[in-house]
This record gives sequence, C-alpha cells and structure tokens, in this order.
Amino acid sequence: MKKLLIYLKDYKKETVFAPLFKMLEATFELFVPLVMAAIIDRGIGQADTGYVLKMGGILVALGLIGLLCSITAQYFAAKAAVGFSTGLKHALFDHIQSLSFTEIDTLGTSTLITRMTSDVNQVQNGVNMVLRLFLRSPFIVFGAMIMAFTIDGKAAMIFVVTIPLLAVVVFGIMALTMPMYKKVQAGLDAVLGATRENLTGARVIRAFHKEEEETERFEEKNDVLTHLQLVVGRISALTNPVTYIIINAATILLLYTGAVRVDNGSITQGEVVALVNYMSQILVELIKLANLIITITKALACANRIEAVFEVESSMAWRDGASVEGAAAEEKRLTELDNAAAGDNRTGKNHGEHTDFAVVFDHVHLTYKGAGAESLSDIHIQVPKGQTVGIIGGTGSGKSSLVNMIPRFYDATAGTVRVDGRDVKTYGMEELREKIGIVLQKAVLFRGTIRDNLLWGNGSATDEELWEALRLAQAKEFVETKEGRLDAPVAQEGRNLSGGQRQRLTIARALVAKPEILILDDSASALDYATDAALRRALKELPGEPTVFIVSQRASSIRHADQIIVLEDGEMAGCGTHEELLADCEVYQEIYYSQFERQADGGR
Repeated sequence: MKKLLIYLKDYKKETVFAPLFKMLEATFELFVPLVMAAIIDRGIGQADTGYVLKMGGILVALGLIGLLCSITAQYFAAKAAVGFSTGLKHALFDHIQSLSFTEIDTLGTSTLITRMTSDVNQVQNGVNMVLRLFLRSPFIVFGAMIMAFTIDGKAAMIFVVTIPLLAVVVFGIMALTMPMYKKVQAGLDAVLGATRENLTGARVIRAFHKEEEETERFEEKNDVLTHLQLVVGRISALTNPVTYIIINAATILLLYTGAVRVDNGSITQGEVVALVNYMSQILVELIKLANLIITITKALACANRIEAVFEVESSMAWRDGASVEGAAAEEKRLTELDNAAAGDNRTGKNHGEHTDFAVVFDHVHLTYKGAGAESLSDIHIQVPKGQTVGIIGGTGSGKSSLVNMIPRFYDATAGTVRVDGRDVKTYGMEELREKIGIVLQKAVLFRGTIRDNLLWGNGSATDEELWEALRLAQAKEFVETKEGRLDAPVAQEGRNLSGGQRQRLTIARALVAKPEILILDDSASALDYATDAALRRALKELPGEPTVFIVSQRASSIRHADQIIVLEDGEMAGCGTHEELLADCEVYQEIYYSQFERQADGGR
C-alpha cells in the first residue's frame, strides 16, 4: 500500500484538512456529555429553565458546528480519494500498456480487468474511510476515556479495561480476515474470467450446445467464491455482536458503579449520565472502527494485488533511440556477418549488402514463458527489401510466432531478428513500430466510426488517403454503401460488420500508415477467393514497394510470393518459390495438393 500512496502527493492539502476537520467535529462531540451533565445537575436539578435553554442553545451550536466540520471533511476526503483512484488507474493502465505480450499472457486478461476496476474501487473506498475515520474514531475512544477520568477516576477504570479488550477483538478479526479477502478477490478473478469467456464465445457455446456445461462451470466457480465470501463474512460479522456484548457489559458495570458513587456522594447524577454517554460514544465509534477495519482489510488486500501488477517488469527493454554512431557501428558489424554468411541463406541467393535486407532472422529460436518446448527452432531467413514473402504451415507450426517477432511482440530466446540491418532490440518502440504495419489473426475494431478506426494507422491521414487504403484493401465498395460512409458507426469489436468486412477494414488501417514492412497474419481467411485474389493484386500496386509478409493456410494466397517459407512444428521444412517447393518439399506438396484436390472435387 505504501507504494501506492505516491498518487496522493497532489492532494496533500486534502489529506491534511479531511482528518483535521473530523478531529474538530470529534472535539465538539466530546463536550456534549459535559453540557448534558450540567443541564441535569443545575438546570433540571435546580429547576432553572433559563439555564436549560442557554445550555440547549450551546448543544445546538455544537451540533451545527460539528455538522459543518463533517461536511467539509467529507468534501476533502472524497476529493482526495477520487483523485487518488484516478491517478492510480492511469498509472496502472500505462504500466499494463508497457508490458510485453509475455507478461500479459502470464497475468491473464480477467485478473487485469478486476485489478483495474474492483480492486482500485476498494482501495479508493479505503482511502476515503481512512481520511474520515482513522483518526476520528481512536480520538473519540481515547478522548472519551480521558474525559471520563476528569469526571471520576474510579469509574473511568472501567474504560481502561474495556478499550483494550475491544481492541483485541477488532484487530484479531482483522488479522484473520485479511488473507481471506485476498482469496475472495482471486475467486472474483475466476468468476469474471468465466463470464468473459462466455460472453465473447457465446456463439460458439450455442453452436455446440454447451450451455449446460458452461452454466455448471460458472456455477462451480461462483460457488467457490460464495463459500469464500460466506466464511470471511461470518468471521467479520462477529465484530458487531462481540463489541456490543463487551460495551453493554461495561455499561451495566458503569451504571452499578455510578449508582454506588452517587449514593456515596462522590459524583452527581448528571456525571453518571455523562459517563454513560461517553461509553455510548465509544460503542458507536468502535462499531465504526470495526467497519473501517473491514474496509481497510479489503483495501490492503486489493492494494497488494495492484502492487503485484506494478512489480511485474516488462521482459523487453526498449531504448529511447540508439545513437546514430551506435546504430551505424551495429549495422556495419552485422553487414560483415551477413556478407560472410550470405551463401548459407536458405534461398540459395546472395542478395549483396546487409542493408538490402528488410528483415533477417539469424538462427532464431523462440520459447514461450512456461512452455516445455521451443515454438521456433533455428530459423534462418533473409528477406530482401520489396519482396513478398509467403509463410505457410499446419496449425501450430509457428507462423504467427515468426511474424510476431518482427515488430517485437515477443523476443527471440536465441538468435537475432534484424530490421533494416539493425537488431530490433536497438530500436525505440515508436521507431520500430512506425516501420511496420501488421494485421493480426483476429480482426479487432474499436467502437467509434470507420474513420476513427482507420486513423489509428495515421492520425493525420486525409480522406483521400483513407479512401485509397480502402480501395487497396477491397473495402471501398461496402464502405460507400454505408450511411455516413467514413463516419458510419462501428460497434465494439466491429460486431455490426461481417467477418470479411472487419478483416478488410483492419487491412486498410494498416495500409493508411504506409509501412515499410506489411505483415498480414492470416488476415484474409474470411474473404472469398475472388476478393482474396483482388487483394493480392492490389498489394503489388502499393506505393513505395514495401516488404510484405503473408501468413496463410491457403496455398493459393501465397503461391505467387517471391519466396515461400514452409514451417512444420516450429522448424523450417522448406524455403523457395512455389515451383521449387512443389518439386522438392514434401510438406508443401501435402498442403498444396490437399487443397487443390478438394477444389477439383467442387470445394472451390
């Protein structure tokens, strides 16, 4: 929790004024029993109506001043708590954005959502309650005890015994429940994860008639969460009845002692009433303190979970930008290495200087975190600038893993990936990503308009550039039919569009950026053969002759590429042109002939 308090630094004034005004309110509240004692002993005891009215006015004034202080304290506490949570959410979101795919995969989406929302809200409530009550309640408790000693020392000894006993109960319950609240939040993660999977996969669940199984799975996770909440709730629920028992027992003892002391003439009836009022104040404040402890316990558990996310460091260290001299030296060194090893290139061609290569995979290996085996093994490829490269292979062969290393979504565990002659690790993030346009397997669009989504590629693009990108992506025709055209609404994840339309818009978004390297990761799977063919023809018209990587399951989509990389179980099974692979690569032959045999039987 201490690490998170830095987000209160802009609210130092509020964090001082909130408890200060609460202490003022508490101070006025402590005078109330004394005023009541004076009214009973002098006003009522001596039938002095004027004195009763005067002291009654003082009571009203104390109440009004206390109310004003309370409202002021609440304003400052709320302002500090909301500002704190705002800063914390921004910082947490920024930190999550800085994490690589490896850390996000490890943590999981559902738990990150829980920590961004539920956990932050719990911490916000904790900060609010602490500023309002953390000093006020102990101040009232010990203040009431001190005031009791000013009335009668012997009767006040009851307070000395009662308060530590109550503290043992309250803090003992806190010690028991704090670890349990962590488990409750983890259970909430599991429920939210199941809910998210069901909502995103609703169509698949219904298509396979798995509603009952998914309902049972959800109920199982929900039952676990319910059990955890009931256990911790039962323990927390002991706070109020146990404190009530102790306080009421103390009140009975206080009344008995007070009666004896009044009978002896040591104290007055009004002072007994004052002592009982002080005991009542302690009861009320300890109940508040008990509830505050529960809130703080939840907040601390949630704060620890949030801190755990902040403590996760990205496995990728990005440079702010390599120096010109350093980049030149690195490029020269790698050029010499490439020229020496040019004959070892799998294409069998020496393309000359290193700078002629847009992308080089230099004996690259990749192992995902927690995986038992390599996903890619000893990949060595040199891709000249302006080439179109096809990547094909069976499911799980490592096609997406390969292209994901170019924009550095994942780092190679061995070997080097170079872009324009430089190791991708020597680039700054913005510098590298500006060179690359990528369309991932899953077409993701954001709520807004078509224009909003396309401008992600280039925020300063003109309408003419947007329409040109749509034309090249074979999306212009259907966009023109939309009401509003570029300003036509897009639902979250593009749910108001077909699969093919979503894919074409994501391709257009990448083209708007005019990248030097374009990666299409199975991004035409939802397109019919005619549209796919038109898209491939359009890619050859791209201005600037970018280097294009096409990942596909279809042999027809990559057969005209300058070179085709065939992957099998994370290893290169072949590399060459369509004709070369068809002649001597068994894996490619199997893929190609299986697809075209189906087409000959009427599958086209």
